[in-house]
Amino acid sequence: MAMNSRWAQARNILAVRLDNMGDVLMTSPALRALHSGHPQARVTLLTSAAGAQAARRIKAVDRTLIYDAPWSGGPGSQSRSAQTDLRLIETLARHQFDAAVVFTVCTQSALPAALTCRLAGIPLRLAHARENPYALLSDWVPETDTAIAVARHEVQRQLDLVCHVGFETRDERLQLQYSAQDVQRMRETMAAFGGDASRPYLVVHPGASAASRRYPAAAFGRAAAQLQAHTGMQIIFSGARDEIGLAIEATAQMPQMPVNLMGHLSLGELAALIAGARALVCNNTGPAHIAAALQTPVVVLYALTNPQHTPWQSPSRVLSHDVPCRNCLKSLCPQLHHHCLALIEPERVVHAVLDLLGLPVPAPSPSVAQPLPSRAHAPLITTPMPALLRGIP
Repeated sequence: MAMNSRWAQARNILAVRLDNMGDVLMTSPALRALHSGHPQARVTLLTSAAGAQAARRIKAVDRTLIYDAPWSGGPGSQSRSAQTDLRLIETLARHQFDAAVVFTVCTQSALPAALTCRLAGIPLRLAHARENPYALLSDWVPETDTAIAVARHEVQRQLDLVCHVGFETRDERLQLQYSAQDVQRMRETMAAFGGDASRPYLVVHPGASAASRRYPAAAFGRAAAQLQAHTGMQIIFSGARDEIGLAIEATAQMPQMPVNLMGHLSLGELAALIAGARALVCNNTGPAHIAAALQTPVVVLYALTNPQHTPWQSPSRVLSHDVPCRNCLKSLCPQLHHHCLALIEPERVVHAVLDLLGLPVPAPSPSVAQPLPSRAHAPLITTPMPALLRGIP
C-alpha cells in the first residue's frame, strides 16, 4: 500500500499503548512498521509503567514516556490527579510530535488518548473508533471487531491499523531483547536456588494479573509433577514476588521440589530464562508473549475471556474448556465456577507439552475438548541452551 502523503512526512511519531506488557509486545510488529516507514523516523511510545518494562526492550522504540492513564484501569491509574493529565499534555506538546497512533483492543476507546494528543497539538492522529470521532482523529479506522466475534488477532489488528496510512513491515514477529548480562544473572540466580541452567528445564508460570485468567495453582502443581516424571527435566517456577502463594499451593502437589525463582528475576532475566527453556507452561499473560517473541514452545492455559491474545506465529498449544459464557472479558469469573480453566485436566497440559517436545504422548481421552483455534504455528523448535543468545541484539 502506498504511503499516505501526509504521514510520509512524519519523522517524530508518538505511539500510544496504555495497557499491559503483553499488549505492548503484541504491538511490537506495528511499531517496527512505524519505525521502518522512513530512515529518519523516531518512535516514542507512551505507555503504562508495566508496559514500559517491555518497551525498553523493543528495538523499534527510540524513547519511552510513562503514563498510567485514568481510563486504562491499570495499577496506579486511580491515584492520578487531573494535574498529572495536564502535565502530560504539556510534555507531549514540548516534544512537537508530527503524528500519533493510538493502539487499543476492541473493547477500549481510543478517544481519551486522541483528545490528549489533539490538545498537545499533534496534527495527525490515527486510531480505531466505534463511534464517529469527528475532529479528534485525522485518520479514523472504523471499529469492526467485537468482543463476541473477533475476526483478528491483536497483532494483526495493529498491523492493519498502521497499514491504513501506508506503514508496513515484512517482519511480523514479536520482539523482546535481552542482554548477555541478563543471561549471566539468570544462570547465577538459578544456581543459587538449586537449579542448573546447563541442564534441560521447563518453566511453569502460574500467575496472571486477572483472577479469571489463572488456572488453579494445585492443578499446575499436578501437571508439573507429571512432567517431572515423564521428562526428567528440571521444573522452574517463575512469577512476581506477590504470587509466591501460588507456588506454595502448586508445590504441595509435587513429590520433588522445583526450583522457585518467583520474585527473583528482572524482565530481561525472565526473558533469558524462557529463551533457554524447552517449553513454558503458563496462563494467558505476558510470559506467553515473551515465549512467542523468543520462539520458545509454550502451552497456554487460556481462559475464554478474550480470544485475540493467543501466541503469535510460534510453536504453541492453547488449552481451554468450552463454556456458554465464553468471551466474557471479565477479570473475575461472573459465574463463580471458573469452568473454562478449572475443568482442564492436568493430563491435558502434560500431553500438550509432550506433543510440543516431540515426546510420546498417551492417547487422549475422547472427552477432551478441542483447543481454541490460533494462528498458524511455526515449526517446532526444541533448541538447547545456545538458544539463550536468540534475543541478544
